[in-house]
Amino acid sequence: MATETARRAPKCTTGVVLRTEQLTPHMIRVVLGGEGLAGFSAGEFTDHYVKLLFPVPGVTYPEPFDMGMIRAELPREQWPVMRTYTVRSWDPQTGELAIDFVCHGAQGLAGPWATQAKPGDVLRFLGPGGAYAPSAEADWHLLAGDESALPAIGAALERVPAGAHAKVFVEVADAAEEQGLPTACDADIVWLHRDGGQVGEALVRAVREAKFLDGTVHAFVHGEATFVKELRRHLRVERGVPLEQLSISGYWRLGRDEDGWQSSKPEWNQQIEEEEAKVLGDRATR
Repeated sequence: MATETARRAPKCTTGVVLRTEQLTPHMIRVVLGGEGLAGFSAGEFTDHYVKLLFPVPGVTYPEPFDMGMIRAELPREQWPVMRTYTVRSWDPQTGELAIDFVCHGAQGLAGPWATQAKPGDVLRFLGPGGAYAPSAEADWHLLAGDESALPAIGAALERVPAGAHAKVFVEVADAAEEQGLPTACDADIVWLHRDGGQVGEALVRAVREAKFLDGTVHAFVHGEATFVKELRRHLRVERGVPLEQLSISGYWRLGRDEDGWQSSKPEWNQQIEEEEAKVLGDRATR
């Protein structure tokens, strides 16, 4: 059994903190390097994500670190806690991997770690995974999300070809959370400020009111699950965007930690798909 578990365990990569950068009052960039990244590879996707592994206090893990052995020999409550983060950038020439963290004081697990990270600290992770990159065949691109989607939006904008058009909507806490988004494309970037309002309200309103361009759109919409659900219905049902032209998912859900959200996410997604299929089916029979 232990052998089978170890065989199924994904590869673990070890990074060492090289430096950190305070991008905005609540977003910190942690740049990793070190020999452990020698085999790391981020391919064609711009939404690459990794599963960061945070040790459980008081638990001693095997060296060399082996997730297969950990899962086989330790009870689940002693496994490292996983948190999912988007790769903001990977430079194979310098061997530097950048990950951006939204930080709200002592709240959460990954944010406080990033706030206190210093050169030499070790961070282990699984991955990367990913599924989206801006299509070169699209006539224009729609990118929308909150802070959690900002790293992927930034990475996507760097990949949209020069001369292509993009409409970008990013919702953040306030004006101080805006940051530079370099791109060679023709991008209309709209920053939306919650200023104490509900997450996603301003974003949903802006996308609903936006004038869509002619031609085929390739859309990327990610962030808090409730507003993502609203925008998916808007894009699929009201705008008629085919599913194959849409990358859309709830990165997180208000009131849930990642463990709770990930465990309920399949059921949440199934409900959305069933509701959407019913509305589209009813429309087709009219």
